[in-house]
Amino acid sequence: MVVLPGDAVPQDALPTPTGKKKQLTLGPGLRHIPPATVASTIAGGLVTDPKKVAAYIESNSGRYLPTTGDLVVATVQTSTAEAFNCTLTPHTPYATLPHLAFEGATKKTRPQLAPNSLVYARVATATKDFAPELTCVDPSTGKSEGLGPLKSGMVFKISLGMARRLLAGSKGGVVLLEALGEKMGFEIAVGRNGVVVVDGGNVKSTLAIGKAIQEADGQALGEKAQKKLADRVLKSI
Repeated sequence: MVVLPGDAVPQDALPTPTGKKKQLTLGPGLRHIPPATVASTIAGGLVTDPKKVAAYIESNSGRYLPTTGDLVVATVQTSTAEAFNCTLTPHTPYATLPHLAFEGATKKTRPQLAPNSLVYARVATATKDFAPELTCVDPSTGKSEGLGPLKSGMVFKISLGMARRLLAGSKGGVVLLEALGEKMGFEIAVGRNGVVVVDGGNVKSTLAIGKAIQEADGQALGEKAQKKLADRVLKSI
């Protein structure tokens, strides 16, 4: 279902809360208008998750708006006494990443990150009135859970829609990485802000994987076309 800004989403198109999950969770692109109207704030496709009783709007808009809980690839710009100032997208206000927002970090052991360092982080808070705050630890465990400084790899830009599909795993319909992973090893960090960092172990493999992701994104390739692309990439490296 495709919606435009201001469209009311029909109730029968949204997941129905049942059992312990008694509330519908609205993600990016949707807002609640009391008493019972759910409206779209952006143009795109309505995506629902019945298991999580959640819904959001899938959009390839070039502008990323930070949302609490998003995984992002942040670029360190400067450091203050308490935090790093990071960019999530060009020409947008800094997001703050506290020095102590890393696993096991203290004032003496906190990471020393130079300008242009990349960090895989999660948006801890995001409001209209204040700069987003990032974290590299899971608040429930205090562990990094894969977050932290990215010390290797190359950066590739992708659409926001492709980023969300990659982060959705098997539900996102992107079989390219799975097909490549059956034959070769690589690491990837996907940011909801349209940034992906690929480490294929060497420059040739890294470039091939990153460009393949961009090709699948730019040409909106289906699953069959993605598998053919994966075969082509594997033959070239």
